[in-house]
Amino acid sequence: MAGGQSRSASFLETLTSTLLGFVLSVAVQRALFPAMGHDFGYAENLVVASVFTAVSILRGYTVRRVFNALRDQLP
Repeated sequence: MAGGQSRSASFLETLTSTLLGFVLSVAVQRALFPAMGHDFGYAENLVVASVFTAVSILRGYTVRRVFNALRDQLP
């Protein structure tokens, strides 16, 4: 695949980005929530990060599919 990225490399990049985003989300929540007066435990932070990660994955997939559909309709 000249000039492109293999499917396995794309998958690895997406997985790495998602995992780093999840870890960063938990770390930011652990620092931010107490500063805002919310006392969530580690388990609650994991749940919040998991929900937002799932929503982010669905959002990204939906946007990609919409743009692919729009691209396919162009002359």
